[in-house]
Amino acid sequence: MSAKIVQNMLKSAPFSRLYMSQIRSKATLPCLKFEYKDLEPIISRDIMEIHHQKHHNTYVVNYNNTLDKLQTAVAKDDTAAIISLSPALKFNGGGHINHSIFWDTLTPHSTKPSDDLNKALIQNFGSCDEFKKQLATASIAVQGSGWGWLGFNPQTKKLAVISCANQDPLFPTTGLIPLFGIDVWEHAYYLQYKNVRADYVNAIFEVVDWDAVSKRFSEASI
Repeated sequence: MSAKIVQNMLKSAPFSRLYMSQIRSKATLPCLKFEYKDLEPIISRDIMEIHHQKHHNTYVVNYNNTLDKLQTAVAKDDTAAIISLSPALKFNGGGHINHSIFWDTLTPHSTKPSDDLNKALIQNFGSCDEFKKQLATASIAVQGSGWGWLGFNPQTKKLAVISCANQDPLFPTTGLIPLFGIDVWEHAYYLQYKNVRADYVNAIFEVVDWDAVSKRFSEASI
């Protein structure tokens, strides 16, 4: 019975293939493909180090601890405990997934969207600049903490801009495959940009790794 409850719980908030694999192998903090200082002046070294080593790592630790509790609850056939762990799995697992995508789609190097992605951006938003404007608007407008996302709808084959609260992962929450996300939790920008979220959001486009975003688009649109 407990195993069935766990399966249904995960289906009710599907954590994607990454989540399902980590049920067995636990999460690990990913290495960055650049140094903490490399995104300056857009994102300071201090923010990058604290964001990666402290905030993201906390999600990893808490997610793994929750998995341990889940395994214990399953072994004891404790239905109430299993169900009560769902919010922690979603929040910490979502934080890990969201940040892993975030790091992968940032770079100190100058890049451009692939021809296919650029064409899709024009078809869906009118222009790349209009897409950036819409994503910036959605990200700045998040109340409290959350993320602004560029996502791909696998049903309609169209791109969409949307925001999610807290650490809600995009795919389980909306059905959109995440291509690029802007973290608008204060820990992502406050040390440098203070309370002016708009300056941070508009600046971050200077360090987007469009090669990585284009790859994600190519894989999602197959």
